[in-house]
Amino acid sequence: MFRSSGMKVGVISDTHIAASGFRKIGTRIINNIRDDLDSLKAKLERYFKGVDAVFHAGDLVDLSVIEMLADFGQVYAVSGNMDPGEVKSKLPGKQIIELSGFRLGLTHGWGSPHDLSERVREQFAGDKLHCIIFGHSHHPYNQIEQGILMFNPGSATDRRFAPCRTVGILHLEEKIRGEHIEFD
Repeated sequence: MFRSSGMKVGVISDTHIAASGFRKIGTRIINNIRDDLDSLKAKLERYFKGVDAVFHAGDLVDLSVIEMLADFGQVYAVSGNMDPGEVKSKLPGKQIIELSGFRLGLTHGWGSPHDLSERVREQFAGDKLHCIIFGHSHHPYNQIEQGILMFNPGSATDRRFAPCRTVGILHLEEKIRGEHIEFD
């Protein structure tokens, strides 16, 4: 199998940016979607600079997130359980992407965070993947399970389930490697 060298993919999930213009995170209310997008983009400019593609693992809540991410590279995205009908009608629930000789599964996830990686791995049973990217739990995860890299970037906007906001980078080299980036 041919593998080109040095491809990087920015990975993000669970942005929960609502088109209504208002979003509540804990006790804080963000009152302007544009401010929210601009703030996120400013952070991502530092971490996603030079990526070849961007994966969003669901719960965008608004399609404007994809437009913003397109400034960094080709965007691959799936819908999540909190996405409204408009988003779900435009994005698949899961997809398989082939990049740099690797087969990558992209999905959101569902249900309890307990055994989430096992459930999403079963969703791709028989697909012969090198990596499965998922979200839902808002908690970063980077483990090899049954020969597959299971990678959850965590949430870029919410700290309810993890001590800090996170995104990820997948390094597609001779082998695939995941990296989490923490920020405030």
